[in-house]
Amino acid sequence: MAADIKFSCAALAIIPLAGLMIESTEQIAFRVGDAVGGLLNATFGNAPELIISLIALKAGLLDMVKASIVGVILTNLLFVLGLSLLIGGIYNQEQKFNRRGARVERSVLMIAAISIVVPSVFDNFISSDTYKQEMALNAGVAVVLLITYGFNLLFMLKTHPHYYLPKKTEEVQAPETEQWPLFSAITVLLLASVILALMSEVLVGNVEETARHFGMSKAFIGVIIIALIGGAPESVAAVTMAKKNKLDLTLGIAVGSSIQIALFVAPVLMLSSYYIAPRPLNLVVGNAGIMIVMLPVMIFSMIGADGKSNWFKGVQLLSVYLL
Repeated sequence: MAADIKFSCAALAIIPLAGLMIESTEQIAFRVGDAVGGLLNATFGNAPELIISLIALKAGLLDMVKASIVGVILTNLLFVLGLSLLIGGIYNQEQKFNRRGARVERSVLMIAAISIVVPSVFDNFISSDTYKQEMALNAGVAVVLLITYGFNLLFMLKTHPHYYLPKKTEEVQAPETEQWPLFSAITVLLLASVILALMSEVLVGNVEETARHFGMSKAFIGVIIIALIGGAPESVAAVTMAKKNKLDLTLGIAVGSSIQIALFVAPVLMLSSYYIAPRPLNLVVGNAGIMIVMLPVMIFSMIGADGKSNWFKGVQLLSVYLL
């Protein structure tokens, strides 16, 4: 029972801490400009998931880490985006978004999905005496993903930012809340990161006993619970933007987060595991994991093809998530 209470308290504490990290990052981005700000948002937007996964790696919970990678992609593309389209469609009969930007995001998502599928397929058709080759393949996948992530940032922030302009341009009102001093924003970001790391250690330290007590597998905790906890602030932001008929921002949050997880967080975890984990992490997620990754990507590709949205598209995404 004590482990359950510790796990629940740590999980609840992570949500506002993650919100503070995102808010402080946005404050820093406001001060340093769009290019550096975009890089900061890309880096720290998924920091809660990265910190939790690093602590789990150190504890040797490799299966939970892999499940959380798959779970974040699943949650963002189906639950977060589905809820956003539903709420946005209720308040706005039809919403439009930039098809060119969405098309680029779909292709990058497919690359991310392939990067997870390839090691799993390779694992299905090899014998047990090729472990070194398998780990070399996973390390190579990590390097390719990081390079692709760098080029994706260059494309998005430098060479083709016009691809991501909102479909309906609206004048942005001056923010009602005061801007933080730069020193305060950096201090809050660092303090929130440290406290979140401590809470993550408590969460991971009690995950096995909690899973056993409630009859949940560590894979379920990674796919569902960790993904929802780490992405809670981003989920609220995505839904809020959809309600305000700013669907391009919603897509940037939900789809962009999935891209960052696959192209940046996953390879960083794989390479970090060589130094902090009992054994190296791979991206072998099994046949179920392949389906969980590929289906949301394909469904998003179909729903986002016409550059328009309504509440029923949100229902469709949420239905698949519940299934």
